[in-house]
Formats: sequence, structure tokens, C-alpha cells
Amino acid sequence: MVPWPPGGVADFLGRLIGESIGLQIGQQVIIENKAGAGTNIGSDAVAKADPDGYTLLMASSNNAVNMTLFKKMSYDTARDFAPVALVGYTPMVLVTHPSVPAKDVGAFLRHAKAHPDKLLYASAGNGSPAHLAAEILQGTAGIKMVHVPYKGAAPAVTDLIGGQVQLLITNVTASVGHIQSGKLRALAITGKSRSPALPEVPTFAEAGLPAYNANAWYGIVAPRGTPAPVVEKLAAAVARALADPVIARKLEQQGVELAGMGSPDAFAKLIGSDIVTYRKLITDIGVTMD
Repeated sequence: MVPWPPGGVADFLGRLIGESIGLQIGQQVIIENKAGAGTNIGSDAVAKADPDGYTLLMASSNNAVNMTLFKKMSYDTARDFAPVALVGYTPMVLVTHPSVPAKDVGAFLRHAKAHPDKLLYASAGNGSPAHLAAEILQGTAGIKMVHVPYKGAAPAVTDLIGGQVQLLITNVTASVGHIQSGKLRALAITGKSRSPALPEVPTFAEAGLPAYNANAWYGIVAPRGTPAPVVEKLAAAVARALADPVIARKLEQQGVELAGMGSPDAFAKLIGSDIVTYRKLITDIGVTMD
């Protein structure tokens, strides 16, 4: 199984789910991290692999985003993969530097509207989930902020803690420690329910902005042409893994919201829908990557 990058959410999910799948089918699952080019290096390797069910990708919503974000793609997310199973969603949390005079979403939006183009929001780079999440928030709430892209999430969080930027929308895993230490202030979280990792942080719906949602998804895909019986066998193995209370608890502790029972066809529809959604958003923003 190919996840990316080492130590990231995809890596954690790949190792946890991969180990369970291997035990069920009596095969050792080897994890091969292939980071780089916004997940495209690992994705391309799987897209070109033999469609025998032995090479899988821990895909994410990045794979839908990249279809528009990158000018040149060596694979097509909708065409070159056989969706196996949606694993879950990783809610994102709006965090601010304590100097921002707002302790809830309502106060934050009032402050942002009173100071257009004054708040600096960080991201892990142009077209990253953090960038798109902030752009969706601007469009949903009718506010204007200034984007400051970084080369990765770590330097973005570092500068946010230092006060060089005022806010960031990022996954729970990357921010929970800094929130608990008081270095960052969490205002709201995406998703249908509160995160077990941050039970005191309200959802955006609870905070008065129900239209806003920017969850990232993760799921397993195989190369196009993988036989349907193999896809179904793998999908059933993933479903059993997610039904295991021990695995479910580990996922929830990492801020992963389980997707629930689903089919390969339903996962394929989600991928197709997201490609269309992100194409419009990225085109409107005017962001591209070489």
C-alpha cells in the first residue's frame, strides 16, 4: 500500500488499515511511502501498477483537487483508479493566534468583516487543504483575508504560534497539542459532530455557520482494471477493519471521523463530485501548479 508522507494522516491510516487487511486475507501488507508533488508521485505509481489487487493507494481529497490544481497530470483520478472503500474524513479546525480579539466564530467573523484584507491566514501552500478551506470560509462567510502560503504545515504552524500570521485552518492532529497548551485558540471544527480529541470545540454548525464544511477524505483505491471480485474482497476487508472497536477508537483518537458503511460505487461518486466542486473553486481562485 502506498500512503504519503511518512508520519502523516495517510501514513497512519495506511498502516492501521493495511495491517488489518493483511491479517484478514493472509497476506503481508507492505507500506511504501512515496511523498512529493502534492501526492502525485505515489498516486502515479499506483495508477501504473499491475491491476492485480496487490498494489493499493491511500488516496485523499488531494487526488480530486490535483486534477485542476496541476497543469500537467500523468494520471487521471477518475479514470485510472478503481475505488475500493472510503475510510473516513479528517475534520479541520479554525485556529487563531491568541492576539486575535475573538473567542468564538461570531466574534471572529465580525472582526474580519470590520477589517477586510487585514487578517493573514497561513496555509501549507497554494492549493493545499488549508488554503482551500480558508477560501471556502471566505466565500461562505463573506469575509476577505490575505493568504500567506508556506512550504508545508510545520512552518505555517510555527509562524502562527509566533504571531507572524493570525489564523490557520488545519487538521486536528497538527494542532491539538498547541491548542491544549494555550499557544493557539480553537474556534470551531468542521464535521457533523465534535471531535473526541477536542470535545470542547464546537462545530461550525453549532457556532452559527452551518453552510461551511471543508472536511478532507481518505480512502483506498486500486489501479484501473482491478477485477471486480478483488475490489469487493478488499472493500469487505476494509469494512470489517472499520467495524473493529479497537481500530475505530484509534482512528477517533487521531481525529478521524469514520465514513460508515459504503460501497465502491458510492466512493466513486464522491470522487467525481469532488473533482467538479474543486474545479470550480480552484478556477475561481485562479491557483495553478506547474
